[in-house]
Amino acid sequence: MHLIAYLKTGPTAQHTGGWRHPESRLDDILDASRYEHIARVLEDAKFDGCFFADLFGLYDIHDGSYDAYVRGGGQISFLDPTVVLPVMAAATRNLGLGATLSTSFHTAYHLARWLASLDVMSKGRVAWNVVTSATDLEAQNAGLDGLPPRELRYDRADEVLEACFALWNGWEEGAFVLDKQAGVFADPSKVHYANYEGRWIKTRGPLSIPRSPQGHPVIMQAGSSDRGREFAARWAEVIFTIQRGQKEMSEFYQDIKGRMQAKGRAPAECAILPGISVVLGETESIARERADYLNSLINPELNRAATSSNLGADITKLREGVTLASLQGNQGMQGSEDMLNQTMKAQGLTFEQVAVQRGQGREFVGTASMVADRMQDIFESGVCDGFVVSPVTFPGMFEQFCRSVVPELQRRGLFRTDYAGRTLRENLRS
Repeated sequence: MHLIAYLKTGPTAQHTGGWRHPESRLDDILDASRYEHIARVLEDAKFDGCFFADLFGLYDIHDGSYDAYVRGGGQISFLDPTVVLPVMAAATRNLGLGATLSTSFHTAYHLARWLASLDVMSKGRVAWNVVTSATDLEAQNAGLDGLPPRELRYDRADEVLEACFALWNGWEEGAFVLDKQAGVFADPSKVHYANYEGRWIKTRGPLSIPRSPQGHPVIMQAGSSDRGREFAARWAEVIFTIQRGQKEMSEFYQDIKGRMQAKGRAPAECAILPGISVVLGETESIARERADYLNSLINPELNRAATSSNLGADITKLREGVTLASLQGNQGMQGSEDMLNQTMKAQGLTFEQVAVQRGQGREFVGTASMVADRMQDIFESGVCDGFVVSPVTFPGMFEQFCRSVVPELQRRGLFRTDYAGRTLRENLRS
């Protein structure tokens, strides 16, 4: 199986109470040492890679304010991940490194240049988590009035990726000559213009960044709408998804792999990785006590705010006669809405109950062997290609997971004991 870590440059990841745990580190959030350390922990455990979830702004959808997020320690990006990732690259040799960047706000040339530079410097270990963005606040930070409709965002994203690939492919392998005697630094016949022109995107090139060892960054994606799935089937090499259970995982997996085949892509070219969180203990009862304690640290209002952010709608305004769709406009993440609806239906919960709980109880709780059992069962049932692991406490959960669960997976022959490839793409396909 493949394992990728979900990271944030802030106090919390998916579990909104985790930062309040006594073992969570807070004093180093703005320090390079925090990110160097977690990179080494993940690489020592032979994780395929990690990626930073990110937002081009600060959530203020809930009750029209960022109060709940700032006061409660929500998923805030205190640092730009594109600045943090080079620090992690310097501390490692094999770990894949992913950045979340939006196709809605940046030019294709900027994106291609940023990502190619990091891919060259890391010797082919970069992934781009492609997002089209889901909130008007991000659009307003980029000088726009709001987001265009989801369909148009994905149409633009297709053009951005087409343009980026044209730029990345503008340098052939072996372009550098470095012949001092002849005075030839590089062969200009191996450098080409992109000359890309679409409806929204236009770029001439050539890119000034030479070809990386893996040719171009690995493409990650997380869209769950029908249009998002079509986009993923065309471009994605890794898909991060959140599903309620194995039935939903299987439906998603089969749908994506089928769409890939319809586009002429081999299913093995994309790893589908559902997100999981883990609470470990020496015994099952200890693990459950730890999970209960962690959940007691959750601020219900922050969970409501996180629900507002993910749905792209201020849920404080929901009342009789006011629909979620009327509050969303062009905002919101389809995957979050699907998960909410699945949970309401499966557990017979109200919207308010799901908003407050927000994933509570979905953690894998138990001993290292029990967690490995559950991961093995899901993986071997053929509904995923591995997992994206999100921390409940940081860095403790990753340290525990890498120290106890990973060796158990390795003992069972389910996970690598060393890296097989030189680049992230090679490791994802080995």
